[in-house]
Amino acid sequence: MNKLLHLKKIIYTPLSWVWDWVYRIRRSCYEYGFLKKNYFKVPVVSVGNITFGGTGKTPTILWLADYITQQGLTPVVLTRGYKGLLEHSAGLLKSGQRFRLNPHDYGDEPLMIASKMTTGAVIVGKKRAQNLIRFFPEVKPDVVLLDDGFQHLNIYRSFNLVLFDAMMPLENYQTAPLGYLREGLSALKDADAIILSRANMADEERLKKLKDFLSQFFHHGPLWCEMGYRPIGLFDGYDSFRFRVDDLQGKDIVAVTAIASPESFFNSLENYGANLVEKVSFPDHYFFTQEDVNDLLLKASRHSAMIICSEKDMVKLRRVSQDPRIYFLKVQVEFLSGEDSLKAALGKVLHLEASGLTL
Repeated sequence: MNKLLHLKKIIYTPLSWVWDWVYRIRRSCYEYGFLKKNYFKVPVVSVGNITFGGTGKTPTILWLADYITQQGLTPVVLTRGYKGLLEHSAGLLKSGQRFRLNPHDYGDEPLMIASKMTTGAVIVGKKRAQNLIRFFPEVKPDVVLLDDGFQHLNIYRSFNLVLFDAMMPLENYQTAPLGYLREGLSALKDADAIILSRANMADEERLKKLKDFLSQFFHHGPLWCEMGYRPIGLFDGYDSFRFRVDDLQGKDIVAVTAIASPESFFNSLENYGANLVEKVSFPDHYFFTQEDVNDLLLKASRHSAMIICSEKDMVKLRRVSQDPRIYFLKVQVEFLSGEDSLKAALGKVLHLEASGLTL
């Protein structure tokens, strides 16, 4: 096994080095004007990461949209709509749309985001700058939230928010294919704020090691925030509250999810006292079939158990089945530190730039 790992390191190290420098050169080309950036007369706040896998971008987008709305401004989320049919064209979701639209068209995350926004819209499509120009007169945003935007460099952003999973081992912080980095950590020079997600699950020593490690790549002092996820309760396919999280204590559960970090979801349920009789994971953004649901219901019947998924999973599951044995766990962002500083920094950006001007 050690020989195999050594061989992989020998093979992957030069590939990792090339990957790192390709992204460095790309970022430099935008920085020095060799590649064009699109500028908009409203602030653009990017929410992204530098690692593969889930870091909590969608809950953070929802928190930002709510904060911006509370300031009396209209947010618009610009997102790719990964694996949706409109990913390679364009689509518009108005706030509050929930049950009538198909995740196969828009993707799961855009539908979830739009359903929770009280004002504004979600623009879906890979060509984000082009789509924003197209829909700008209709949606008239005061602020644009660029989802998964840290590597999307052809749009100028007023504020760069970068998320890290506090539970990811430090040895994984190597550029692909050696590790889990999308690009080298030198890119953090463009970050304005760092959020460590799942910080409530990490001890102080782990958090300190991660901060010390990341800090060596900064030439400035970005904001540091720590956040976790606070459970709201268990809801059914109609988005109606059914159980408190405390009610999970000792209950037999078939846990199913199609998210980037399934183990974090399973661990959360176990931390709430649930007895996971089955753990079923699908690839991220997977579209459930009737056969999948039938199999889950058989497992639940066999164990006399409830089926629990994540909120993002329910967006797709409810299109296939609204069986009363299927529930989702609703959570929301809870800052452990840095929330006031982040709001103050965002407030400056919004006050200086958010004027509701058109293109």
